[in-house]
Amino acid sequence: MTALEPLEPSVDPTLGALADAILIPPFPGTTAPPWVLEALSRGLAGVTLFGANVVGDTAALTAALRAAAPSEPVIAIDEEGGDVTRLAYTSGSPYPGNAALGVVDDVSLTQAVYAAIGADLARLGINTNLAPDADVLDLSGSAVVGTRSFGPDTAVVARHVAAATTGLQSAGVAACAKHFPGHGSTLDDSHLSLATISGTMAEIRVRDLPPFVAAIAAGSLAIMPGHLRVPELTGSLPATLSPAAVNGLLRGELGFSGVVISDALEMKAASAAFGIPEAAVLAVIAGIDLLCLGRQTDEAMYHAVRTAIADAVTSKRLRGDRLEEAAARVAGLRARLAAGRAAAGVVRSSAGDDVGLVAARRALRRSGPVPPPLVDPLIVEVEPEESIAAGRFTWGFEPWATVKRIDAGVRDGAAAGSIVAASAGRPLVLAVRDARSVLDLVDGLLAARPDTVIVEMGVPAWTPPPGTAYLATYGASRACAHAAAEALGLA
Repeated sequence: MTALEPLEPSVDPTLGALADAILIPPFPGTTAPPWVLEALSRGLAGVTLFGANVVGDTAALTAALRAAAPSEPVIAIDEEGGDVTRLAYTSGSPYPGNAALGVVDDVSLTQAVYAAIGADLARLGINTNLAPDADVLDLSGSAVVGTRSFGPDTAVVARHVAAATTGLQSAGVAACAKHFPGHGSTLDDSHLSLATISGTMAEIRVRDLPPFVAAIAAGSLAIMPGHLRVPELTGSLPATLSPAAVNGLLRGELGFSGVVISDALEMKAASAAFGIPEAAVLAVIAGIDLLCLGRQTDEAMYHAVRTAIADAVTSKRLRGDRLEEAAARVAGLRARLAAGRAAAGVVRSSAGDDVGLVAARRALRRSGPVPPPLVDPLIVEVEPEESIAAGRFTWGFEPWATVKRIDAGVRDGAAAGSIVAASAGRPLVLAVRDARSVLDLVDGLLAARPDTVIVEMGVPAWTPPPGTAYLATYGASRACAHAAAEALGLA
């Protein structure tokens, strides 16, 4: 009897192996626990890594995972660059995110940045990137996706999704465009509740689908549906659990033949109504091939999902050939990853290792009077509400200057007076990650100190008053902050 057996319900070996073949569970820590290694040895598809997994010797971790598996495992991570980074969440990404790349609108630059991200991942032994974000941003509504999007113009987003896909896969790392059929116009965060895409299907086809068409044309090895409701298409279900979305629209109408990877099934939009094991079964029935469980799930949940899938086949709710189809697609992906890993070299743009900073400098936009090089400024940074996708990552000017950080709850207009008093005789800089969310504070500071320099490090959807010194970085990554620090004479 092994230590695993109490957590491992009795499952038909054939069905258990097929269930394993479509799962990429998470695990805690920087070394693989025995249950993961044992599961890999018997055919588990792979794993999903998060920030807490990659703060140690990540190359040694992925080597151990690879050594345990009889064939190349899927080793997946969310590394979008910009605000969503796992590799650099303690220091900030050296690359700007999609919003910055979209505003530059140089597809060769986007391809070079994503090739560099892919090379970083490949050197650590990570072979699947759950990126790029292919959502078209609605500036007037959704703040959920924000700087993760290449922008509000469908054509711009489409061409940069294609460039990002090409860049990643040139490094031997699989791309996975997300969140099909488009998260950019939703008001709700699918981590917290079922989000509904605005507009009719006719509008969605024109506004949201072209970036996914571009990803498919660029050869993306995977696509990720979001937990997104389209009433005309999915009824009351999220796209992840909807046969009409996955088999009908994505595979049928758009012709995608690669691997469909679920968004994290622990997200409330999928799990709240069904629970994670049942959501997993419904996802496979809908046409999902590879199941991502989410960072908060554990060994017991892995076994619960594995058992639920096997039981669904036994009860004939899930056709056995559908499970075999999914397992075969994942096996094909694993073979492609093995070949890509063997063939790909380290790819960099002509800008070399500084491609991220080069891109961030090109993305920086200014309006109003150009501030002189600042001497002993008071720099106030407003910490936004934490994004679940990005987490509370390192951002801002701290590497180049001393800063005062204002957290949620003390960032309204009442804070302006104390900031003005503290800045007497000094230049004043206010860094925000969405000026629209702190307009009382912004207005109060500009009324008392019209010379305040506003640095927008989120989506620049707010228009500053005439005469305001204003910088927009289109993201809060370390590269974006470095570019702004240079513009202010701090770096």
